[in-house]
Amino acid sequence: MQTEPNTASNTAATQAADGFRNVLTTFRDWWRKDVMSTVDQVAVIEKRRAECELSARYLLMVCMSAGIAVLGLLQGSAAVVIGAMLLSPLMDPIMGVGFALAVGDYRWLRQSGKSLAVGVLFAILFTALVVALSPLQTITAEIAARTRPTLFDLAVAFFSSVAGAYAMIRGREGTIVGVAIATALMPPLAVVGFGLATLNGTVFWGSLFLFITNLTAIALTATAMARIYGFSTSLSEKQTQVQGILIFVAFVVLAIPLFLSLRQIVWETQATRQANNVVIEVFDRRATISQLEPSFDTSPMRVTATVLTPQIVGDAERRAAERMTRQLGRPVEVSLTQLRVGTSAQAQEEAQLARARAQEAAALAQAEDIAERLALLAGVPTEAVTVDRERRRALVTARPLDGATLYAYAELERRIDATEPEWDIRLTPPLRPLPAVSFEAAQPAEGEEAADPPFVMNAQGRQAVALIAWAQTRVGMPLQITGPADAVGAVRVALSTHSIAAQEVVTGPGYGPVQVTWSTGE
Repeated sequence: MQTEPNTASNTAATQAADGFRNVLTTFRDWWRKDVMSTVDQVAVIEKRRAECELSARYLLMVCMSAGIAVLGLLQGSAAVVIGAMLLSPLMDPIMGVGFALAVGDYRWLRQSGKSLAVGVLFAILFTALVVALSPLQTITAEIAARTRPTLFDLAVAFFSSVAGAYAMIRGREGTIVGVAIATALMPPLAVVGFGLATLNGTVFWGSLFLFITNLTAIALTATAMARIYGFSTSLSEKQTQVQGILIFVAFVVLAIPLFLSLRQIVWETQATRQANNVVIEVFDRRATISQLEPSFDTSPMRVTATVLTPQIVGDAERRAAERMTRQLGRPVEVSLTQLRVGTSAQAQEEAQLARARAQEAAALAQAEDIAERLALLAGVPTEAVTVDRERRRALVTARPLDGATLYAYAELERRIDATEPEWDIRLTPPLRPLPAVSFEAAQPAEGEEAADPPFVMNAQGRQAVALIAWAQTRVGMPLQITGPADAVGAVRVALSTHSIAAQEVVTGPGYGPVQVTWSTGE
């Protein structure tokens, strides 16, 4: 009784499996006959090999693309950054690595790898040089966007590489322009150079990981595409299987940290939406949020918002903070600016427009006031002050003033900066002698006979280090530390906390006064 249903079930499963195998066989035969046979593999390989050579033209294009990219990033201009993406000279050696892996040509692989490594090194050093010479070294939105790679970046690189490999195999390289835009190989490298020039480890490693993600995804996807199109290989069947496994493992290894980063970004987006809803609920959904800015990096998390409401709510900040803390599962501080408006939708819209106009006028007046004060203190005309209202940044190079020390210039900057806490005020001083760093005998801890180390930097020495660090970040010239070995080491460590490296000249052992000077590089 039970045998017949089982037999029928097995027969149906066998027929389904046979049908699926027939479909696969038909598809494989069609692919080999109508697709793979139409590809001139020899011509494709020779063309790809020729475009992977290390040449002066290739290095020139790398430097030009890197220069365009870093200038666009410093200006925060997406249009200029896209111009660097269009050149994308690194695409050829990366694709060369992928095709060389597919056919098992390790001489070609070494050639492509050498071209890629030299191009990457040139791009990083050239962009670092441009940033070091630039008066603008602030992290813009374009730079920040390339320091947190996510799973989406891996997906973009994958799909772009599929399109790029297809274009190269089918002889339709015209579409490579779109691929270069999508994968954005050069802008992440330019951000790596920015991080190197400014000694910002977070920017450096984040953008480097993004570039490695794009590089690996493009190369490995190109390998897979070349194998799918039947490019001949010297690899054995076992080696081919191992290669496929390694490609899969590489994608998984890349995907894990990218997924974690994406999850954090998704959480921040959801937290912003929840904070927005909480503020509206506190005002019984009768208010309109004009602006809401969460700060996730602070502890506790901080939310600042401007609310247009028909009625002022006295305890709105406390209630909003309690609800956000409960919903987000972490402490939240809330700061609300309430603006009373009419109850109609038109009144709220008019209030928003009026507030926007007032903010624009106030921002313009504030920028002009800052420029005038900076020009007065720096001894230069107002036109010599660079003011970026969008990023709230003001830069000026001071004229040499008789008798003015570095401390005087630092104090001038501090005074204006204290009156404009939301602005980044930077006054570049003229070259002045740097202060000496002094030490004093250390007091031993209770129960100890002698202190270790026996000497420590005194208050005057610490102030000198702070002033030296400020001057170096403004001027940008390298430093030289001269003095006894232990004292030089202590100053080096103190400057490293400001992300500043310096040349060292040791005059002997032990401790003593240390002189820090501007290095001429000779």
